[in-house]
This record gives sequence, structure tokens and C-alpha cells, in this order.
Amino acid sequence: MSLRVVSIRRYPVKAMGGESLESVDIDGRGLVGDRAWAVRDEESRLACGKNGKRFVRHDRVFEYAARTTAEGVEISGPAGTWIAGDTSADAALAADFDASVRVAAENDVKHFDDSPISLIGTATLEWCARELGIDADPRRLRVNLVVETERPFEEEEWDGHIRIGSAELATVKRVTRCRTIDLAQDGVDGQTSWLKALGATRDLKAAVYLSVVTPGVIAVGDAVES
Repeated sequence: MSLRVVSIRRYPVKAMGGESLESVDIDGRGLVGDRAWAVRDEESRLACGKNGKRFVRHDRVFEYAARTTAEGVEISGPAGTWIAGDTSADAALAADFDASVRVAAENDVKHFDDSPISLIGTATLEWCARELGIDADPRRLRVNLVVETERPFEEEEWDGHIRIGSAELATVKRVTRCRTIDLAQDGVDGQTSWLKALGATRDLKAAVYLSVVTPGVIAVGDAVES
């Protein structure tokens, strides 16, 4: 079986729900438009599902979704709908989060947790569903690419460069998961505990990070050549 891309997902605003794509441009930063915006507090910490030097926990952010439109990135959720960059969005989100936050484009503060692109194989997801007894929806992992594979975790064995479509990518490392994968987000309830099961069997790791070697275009159905 040749390895092929079965889904592409982009997240225009970090931690919010994302959008499915049939194809996407890849530049030196990653998927064009991915995590281009984020909700940030007064210390420029990024709103997400955990606290840390760069992050501030606001689980409310997962109740919002973002998609790319002709007018810009549209944000929608409990407090309303706006285009990212609209100051009314900042006021509404600050009130809804009960915190001083705003929607900001990436500049001096990087929005990626680590490397720019994440990928997981279908066989890995099937193994997690079967062996760990969880729903294993890839949206809970917030991965960019899902690739059809034959063996669980074979994507972790790739070493070096891979080509997908006209883009060349390089393997970086396995992805360590956090509590975010057990939260309701991106249209998934997250009713089963994935994190605890991964900790007991797979040292909290699922999916791999990739960096960009040569920009290009990736589409659903493209072969993956390692």
C-alpha cells in the first residue's frame, strides 16, 4: 500500500476549532495560515489548555472555531462572530473569558508549541482505538496531516526527509501530548481519557513533528515518499 494523505486540517487561531482542507500551500513556516492568530493575555501568553511560561490556561477558547474566508479569518463561538483583527472581538472575548485577552497575529511571540507541522498515521489511530479503548479522533490531537498507513506508529520510524506533494519535509521528533487531548474541542466531545492511556503504554507520545525543507503544495490523496 502506498502511503497517502487522507486529511488535512488547519487551525487559523491557536487552540480554537479548525478547518478541513483539500489542499494547502506550505511555506517555510508550515501550513500557510496555520496558527497565524492566537488569543493572548497582557503578558503575551497564549490562551490554551495549560499553564506555563508561554501559555495561560483558558479552556473557554476551545468553545470557539476559526475558518478562513474571503474577508479574513472568521472567529465564531458563544460570544459572537467576528473577523480576526476586529477590536470588537477583543472586547467580547475579554468579557467572555473574564480576563484581559485579545486576538493577535503572530509577531515576536511564536504560536507553535514546537515544530510547524504534525502528522499521524491511520494505523496508529486504529491501534489507539482498539488497544486503549478510546475514540481516537485525530481532531483531539490537533494534527495537521493524517496519512494512510499499514502499521501502528510506523510514522515514528521515518528518519530524515519525506516528500508529500511538491513539499519536502524533515522528521523532527515524536509529539508529547498534554491534557488538551482529553478536552471537548473542535467538534469532538472527548468523553474517553486518551492521555492516561498514552501515559501507561506510549510514554504520552502520539504523532510526529515535521519541519519544512522545501515549500510546496500538499493535497488530500498525495503520496508520501520517505
